[in-house]
Amino acid sequence: MAERTVLGEFLRSRRARVSPEEAGVASYGARRVPGLRREELAQLAGVSVTYYTRLEQGQSLNASESVIDAIARALDLDDDERTHLHDLARPVPARRRRAPKPATARPGIRQMIGAMVNVPAVVVGRQNEVLAWNTLGHLLLAGHLDAGSPDRPADRPNLTRLLFLDPHHRDLHVRWEVEAARAVASLRLVAGRYQDDRELAELIGELTMRSPEFSSLWSRQPVANCVSGTKLFRHPEVGDLELDFEVLHLPDESGHRTLMYSARPGSPSEAGLRLLMNATPSR
Repeated sequence: MAERTVLGEFLRSRRARVSPEEAGVASYGARRVPGLRREELAQLAGVSVTYYTRLEQGQSLNASESVIDAIARALDLDDDERTHLHDLARPVPARRRRAPKPATARPGIRQMIGAMVNVPAVVVGRQNEVLAWNTLGHLLLAGHLDAGSPDRPADRPNLTRLLFLDPHHRDLHVRWEVEAARAVASLRLVAGRYQDDRELAELIGELTMRSPEFSSLWSRQPVANCVSGTKLFRHPEVGDLELDFEVLHLPDESGHRTLMYSARPGSPSEAGLRLLMNATPSR
């Protein structure tokens, strides 16, 4: 992914959503595009127009933290967008890469989720590929796929690809539009953090070409770190489930995350999870 292009696209998208009135800037002349002009944003951020223009055009990738923060304040960015702007404006230098080894979940993580017999759990990698899941995680999210597929890098499931390209997985989500927006916003944040990840860039390119819905969402430049919330499922075996989810990031530089789902005690969804677990004891 070209850092210069991505940084410029993000800055322009955020300029476009801030009106002169909202920013307290006197508007003058006809505007060809919505939002703030470059010179108006530069004035609000306290930097020269030339400097800001070079930054937006990707000709300056060494902006100080104070300058980035000033631009973020002028654009009224939230915390996730501010983090994303820092990632784009000051990317980690690209390293000479050997052929990447397939990612694997640590044995301790596999053991942990395997012990969580009443909680659906999935370990995903940087590109949202499934590295491991426990029995209930598999039955909840992709019971139509082979339970052993995460151990085979060649046909390993990817939750984002499944959401946009797999009809079975798509039908699981009662609020598919909400889940699609979450997935794209999260992926955008990850893409800014790992700009030299070729596999991630290939995934984004594939989804852009194969899914008009993904392409439309991606072009809006959404950014959000979705680490908790509620998902509504319509499972083909046990019906409707309302599950809370939490995402735990591993404290290393792997980018691996553990997704866990739970139902409120005594709820129909808790009974539904028990039914799902007991419905197929041979798996």
